[in-house]
Amino acid sequence: MAEVERPPSAQVTNYPLKGQLTHTNTLHAIKIVALGTGSLSSSAVGTLICVKQAAMLAGGHDYEDGLQSSIDGGISYDPSFVPDPVKSFVVHLYRHIREKNVYEIHQMYETSFHTLSDRMFKDTPWPSVEAVAQYVDNDHVFCLLYREMWYRHLYARLSPTLKQRIDSWDNYCSLFQVVLHGVVNMQLPNQWLWDMVDEFVYQFQSFCQYRAKMKSKTEQDIVLLRQHDQAWNVYGVLNFLQALMEKSSIIQILEQEKEGLEQFTATDGYDYNGGSNVLKVLGYFSMVGLLRIHCLLGDYQTGLKCLLPIDISQQGVYTSVIGSHIATVYHYGFANLMLRRYVEAIREFNKILVYIYKTKQYHQKSPQYEQILKKNEQMYALLTICLSLCPQVNLVDEIVNSQLREKYGEKMLRMQRSDDESFALYDELFSYACPKFITPSAPSYDEPLVNYNQDAYRLQLKLFLYEVKQQQQLSVVRTFLKVYSTLSLEKLASYMEVDESTLRTILMAYKHKTHSVGADGKTISNADIDFYIDDDVVHVVEAKTPKLYGDYFLRQIVKLEAVIGDMDRVKLE
Repeated sequence: MAEVERPPSAQVTNYPLKGQLTHTNTLHAIKIVALGTGSLSSSAVGTLICVKQAAMLAGGHDYEDGLQSSIDGGISYDPSFVPDPVKSFVVHLYRHIREKNVYEIHQMYETSFHTLSDRMFKDTPWPSVEAVAQYVDNDHVFCLLYREMWYRHLYARLSPTLKQRIDSWDNYCSLFQVVLHGVVNMQLPNQWLWDMVDEFVYQFQSFCQYRAKMKSKTEQDIVLLRQHDQAWNVYGVLNFLQALMEKSSIIQILEQEKEGLEQFTATDGYDYNGGSNVLKVLGYFSMVGLLRIHCLLGDYQTGLKCLLPIDISQQGVYTSVIGSHIATVYHYGFANLMLRRYVEAIREFNKILVYIYKTKQYHQKSPQYEQILKKNEQMYALLTICLSLCPQVNLVDEIVNSQLREKYGEKMLRMQRSDDESFALYDELFSYACPKFITPSAPSYDEPLVNYNQDAYRLQLKLFLYEVKQQQQLSVVRTFLKVYSTLSLEKLASYMEVDESTLRTILMAYKHKTHSVGADGKTISNADIDFYIDDDVVHVVEAKTPKLYGDYFLRQIVKLEAVIGDMDRVKLE
């Protein structure tokens, strides 16, 4: 995960233990202090070791061992029971939020929360918000934040019930209402704010998929769905994200930043003057959330319009969180693919795949590591589709190209043909790499119950394959255009075994399919080979892209430095 820069006012604080001194609590304190400071003085280490040894000699009760034996013994989950480590966690998280200590909040949220989840709540929810509220002065906003984390953990580790899905929607409504209409004077890490928007969209997607599986619904479920017909309503979801974007004035802030009047990106969205970053950064990430939802609905044009204020070609706040970076480029690239803007999709997929290749080892301990690898594989599949429909390998870095050949080299060769086998490969790759499309409308409960969760996916697949079918003959045309600089229509028609009027139709289709309308409304070309016809003669115009040697020289410099380093280590007799 991207590290949060420590604000000037942030101070590293130790975590005092409350209640009885125990072996587990002491270990927990040592762990969190180490996480918060990054390093401990020798005196601090000595003090903590002595405390730990004293706790061990005292034979303190280890709660985690007790919890494990309770689970093994079959004792059911008690939402009102709050273990000591959880008390310590919520007390100190609450304190750091009040102090706006972003560095400590980030460490607790990113590390301590996941560590406690893995060790104590692997197969159960966290204690209920009612149980922990007493330890945080019954603070309304903190309880909303805790409940948001509670439901996120539930979705990740267990299978939520319909009632829990509806309650989670109510909690998001309350949380976003506070942000939009209340006075939120706190700073939260970008990672947490991104996770809020990301989880909000994910739970909406999950609810639509869940509701669409009508055959498995009981009468109680249908009654609940009728009663709570506004829960996860598509208009409500879109309205919240739109409201966050507008209330935060993020579009105006980004415009002013271009004129040098704002420092939003330079500070990663944090406010170093004692203000709050919550509304601004939520508004910023809401633009990515809107892109994602519109992609799930199949409205790619609107999705890309929502992202226009963010310059995708530059570093921004969206790149400060790895999950946000990948989700933004994945949906941006997919939308461009579906709108036939293949060159733009290839460029962005190439950049993010190079970035993941170079940095994925730093995220191995991240809870999102598996998701990063999955998106990485999906984007390679989408890049394969783009390059098969628009063969511009010169736009791809050598690193990505070698990975691509290793993963999909054989399939790419077969996809160049215009037969049923290549058609099936497009189907396979699209099905693997596409988002989980949704049907946002509620079913008719009075009609026979049928599952419709695959309807949106089948429609998008059908439209995509229809587009592929239209372009299958274009690869044949391109093959001949690469060989000749000029060629008569009669000769080209005989090569392709079609009559001259059919050939003109195919050439018109080539012109149409290799051009698309860009975000600014201008026509852009995706073709590396273009042509014009004069007096029944086809004149080929091959686009020449300038060769870039920078990457090659940089790689050779790095190799040379490594060789010099090896030579320096050799001791000559």
